[in-house]
Amino acid sequence: MKRFMAMLNKNKNKDPPPTKLLDLAGQLCQDLQNSSPGLEELVEAVMGCKHKMHFLTNVHVVRACVFVHIRNGQHDAACRLLEHCRVEEKDELVQLWHEIHYRRFMEKHRTDCLTPLQKFRCRKRNPPPVSLCPEGLKNRNYSDEVRQQLHRFAAEVTTSPNKEQREGLARDVNLQPAQVYNWFANYRRRQKS
Repeated sequence: MKRFMAMLNKNKNKDPPPTKLLDLAGQLCQDLQNSSPGLEELVEAVMGCKHKMHFLTNVHVVRACVFVHIRNGQHDAACRLLEHCRVEEKDELVQLWHEIHYRRFMEKHRTDCLTPLQKFRCRKRNPPPVSLCPEGLKNRNYSDEVRQQLHRFAAEVTTSPNKEQREGLARDVNLQPAQVYNWFANYRRRQKS
């Protein structure tokens, strides 16, 4: 840590900072992830640096900064940090984005855990920014063509296909048999209501 602080002070006017300094920051964030005071000091130094955007290209530094902000109850600052970082490994940051919003919800409703439905609703209300998901969130709905084939089968053949019918239909529409099974179960449930 002392070596990092000395290098940071020595290179505070260099733009961009040396790669060695950025790598050391990432390594320290990995090493200190369970050490609260040390990690907090490191994050404070990085966030106070005028070239902090260079540090925010390292996923370990971003993760450490977000964890410290969350621990301090600074959810908005953590979200802004995720919106503006320039890290290549986006999947982990999307998960962090969701975790921030789960924690907000738990604090607001004074609960210790969320049900899967509450998590789903939380993700729907707080989608990750374009900077984290440039292609958007995965759409879990089937294409119109697949849905039409499934509806046609339900209308013309049966709403309760047997195993062989499900497997054949799954091959035809390029789905797993379990997906076809679930689609028909949901279809029957929707028809009842």
